[in-house]
Amino acid sequence: MLSIDGKKKVLSGSKGTLAVPEDDEITFKLAMLFEGQCEGLGPTAAAKKFGYSKQRYFQVLKDFRERGARALRSEKRGPKNNYRRTEEVVRQVIRHRFLDSDASAEVIAQKLSQCGWPISARSVQRVIEEFGLQKKTPSVSP
Repeated sequence: MLSIDGKKKVLSGSKGTLAVPEDDEITFKLAMLFEGQCEGLGPTAAAKKFGYSKQRYFQVLKDFRERGARALRSEKRGPKNNYRRTEEVVRQVIRHRFLDSDASAEVIAQKLSQCGWPISARSVQRVIEEFGLQKKTPSVSP
């Protein structure tokens, strides 16, 4: 029989215990699934014991069934790539900036949007700042 003590971070059985590293999320998720599915604790109680919601329990179970234990590692949240500021859009921002150095970020964003590259003025401004394409302000000499 396998059980886990969520506070002490150890797996314990009838013959002894095994310490689990603090950051080992895979082991804890697997233990939660084991207790919920195999030991009769049930999804709601297992999820609560391990600090998850019932909905998250079923998401973890689905991932495990589809891809095994590797699926239990949490992945980076949010977008995985830059879907607005693609390499081509960045090239176009730079191109427009060199063609008209007085054009504002808003004007460049509008021109790109008209050409089928939807991008915000703030994203254009980020590209301009990233590549150092800001206008130089003349220094005042005394």
